[in-house]
Amino acid sequence: MNRRALRENTFQMLFRVEFHDEKEYEEQMNLFFENMEEISDEDKTFITDRFKNISEKIPEIDKKLDEASTGWKTARMNKVDLTLLRLAVYEMLFDDDVPKAVAMNECVELAKKFGTDSSPSFVNGVLSNIS
Repeated sequence: MNRRALRENTFQMLFRVEFHDEKEYEEQMNLFFENMEEISDEDKTFITDRFKNISEKIPEIDKKLDEASTGWKTARMNKVDLTLLRLAVYEMLFDDDVPKAVAMNECVELAKKFGTDSSPSFVNGVLSNIS
């Protein structure tokens, strides 16, 4: 699986955070992988590790998002946009392997695919305020 596909699958798994308790994450992960046709053990490990790392940092990430977004606190954000922003902020601040510009661009591309018509400009605007 290429990096874009790994990022998209991580986003889809991370989206479940909004609808399930932490104690259900393992079950949700199993269901997620069960519905995939073919996935390597290496890709499963990458997605699982990335999901866990982001989930642990959600309070810190959300604080950054609240500071960076004008008039839109995380509690009011569209859940797709919020999940995309969490993924991008994690990559921008905590993953040295992903350049900030790449994290931002990939988030905008995912917003075009999964978000509303206004999602790409919204996530781009919020991410451009994060340093």
